[in-house]
Amino acid sequence: MPPAKSKQKPKKPYPDFPLFPHATGQWAKKIRGKLYYFGTDPDAALAKYLDEKDDRQAGRTRRQKADELTVRDLANHFLTSKQRVLDSGELSPQTWRNYYDACEKVVTFFGTERLVIDLASDDFERLRADYAKTRGANALATVVQRVRTIFRFANDTDLIDRPVRFGPQFRKPSRKALRQARQAAGSRMIEAKDLRRILDAAKQPLKAMMLLGLNCAFGQTDVANLPVAAIDFKTGWVDFPRPKTAIPRRIPLWAETEAALREAIAKHRPAPKSEADAGLVFVTHQGNRWVRTRHRENGGCVPVDSVNLEFTKLLEELGLKRHGLGFYALRHVHRTIADTAKDLPAADAIMGHAPDAGDMPSVYPERLDDDRLRAVVNVVRAWLWPKSAVAAKVGRK
Repeated sequence: MPPAKSKQKPKKPYPDFPLFPHATGQWAKKIRGKLYYFGTDPDAALAKYLDEKDDRQAGRTRRQKADELTVRDLANHFLTSKQRVLDSGELSPQTWRNYYDACEKVVTFFGTERLVIDLASDDFERLRADYAKTRGANALATVVQRVRTIFRFANDTDLIDRPVRFGPQFRKPSRKALRQARQAAGSRMIEAKDLRRILDAAKQPLKAMMLLGLNCAFGQTDVANLPVAAIDFKTGWVDFPRPKTAIPRRIPLWAETEAALREAIAKHRPAPKSEADAGLVFVTHQGNRWVRTRHRENGGCVPVDSVNLEFTKLLEELGLKRHGLGFYALRHVHRTIADTAKDLPAADAIMGHAPDAGDMPSVYPERLDDDRLRAVVNVVRAWLWPKSAVAAKVGRK
């Protein structure tokens, strides 16, 4: 996070002063091709430069002293670490963006130069109260956890010599408050008659995406990252690990889903901009991935979820839009109806849920019989189209 700009550059205290005045108002120095800032006071900046110079010139990672770690320093350390995890594919762009937003908030709220070891429980209590002004119970629980993760990182990586004390008030809302918030937000369930209206009105490729949501419990990230190679049109199965957890999923396709996918690939798939997206089933009209992260010139980034955008736009056109209802609701619908098949291991396998480590019978099986998976998706299909043949072939052998 770059320092804010100052109105005027400072002047060198003497000609041989080793630092130069940057437009931000700070004293700076370029070392090994990278620009470093050392503060606005010339004496303190010089002392800091001399303390760091050898490490910077040798290309070594400088171990920051616990009593000089600022909130901005911590945010930069944390985001750099998470960027490495993002680059390795172990973290989603949306999760990285959420961490970035949390870092930006704490830096703005506490101040860039506030020392981490100086923060006390009353500081975090004020932060929570500020968050609560604009967030409901569920969102508040999420941001509290993210902030805790950021500051625990400082302790886990020895950036500070004692844990940050959050105090008793910097906690998630109570379970009662979370239940009340969910009740107030309304159900994510969409009934079959409304789903049939939406599917009839949906154009490709949104229609194929929706059918994947209902048939396979796919969310936006699933459909955006689905490769053509994961679909076996000869057998009618999709074999695609869940991007969020890498848990394997093998799911039989409805005839309707298969037909929609064939059409979407053959007629509604423009050339991708990036070679990395060449094998994807779905690409936007601009040739981009449907769910992606757009990087800004200032170093920030913005998550782009075109799947949910198009779905909610269609809901609004049909007069079915309501608070909290988006594409991910199709995953909720699938599970709600799939549970009536009374085969929880098969329903979990389709959802891509990990078996409960405390439930040994669910941990031991290495695979599920195909007929059990067919039975689950057929229950959802029969609910969606009750007049259709329940025994329609899905997931052929």
